[in-house]
Amino acid sequence: MTRSAVLAGQRGYTFIELLIVTTILLVLASAVMPLAQVASQRQRESELRRTLREMRTAIDAFKNAVDLGLIPTTELEPGNEGYPPTLEILVEGISAAGDASGRQLRFLRRIPIDPTTGSSDWGLRSYQDSPTSTTWGRENVYDVYTRSSGTALDGTTYTEW
Repeated sequence: MTRSAVLAGQRGYTFIELLIVTTILLVLASAVMPLAQVASQRQRESELRRTLREMRTAIDAFKNAVDLGLIPTTELEPGNEGYPPTLEILVEGISAAGDASGRQLRFLRRIPIDPTTGSSDWGLRSYQDSPTSTTWGRENVYDVYTRSSGTALDGTTYTEW
């Protein structure tokens, strides 16, 4: 048998066929990447909304407890309006009114991590601050917002949430 007869009997892919298949795979992969990035951003935005809702609910629960007399106003600074003085007090707890056992009312298990910044450093607003204020007056915690300057998929900035 001659050498050319042996080569003719072998089966396999040519270099051109491999190049075409690789090109097709690269085109498909480049189309999938933007979709994965959007899905990842959508997931972070969903987590941010849930986290903000959780903290705002805890702030409202603290205010309701003060209004119902479950938290003595002697524990709060004058002019506090019944809102928590810091976010940390929602985790650490505050003494319940008329409870000699020393029971602490807690409203959060921990201060959540901001999914857009990766830290637990949230922007705070006092009841006395402007609704669009970016500085905290330190009288109380009336609202929280993310410090991320990013833009959401719907075109709004995260700080507006």
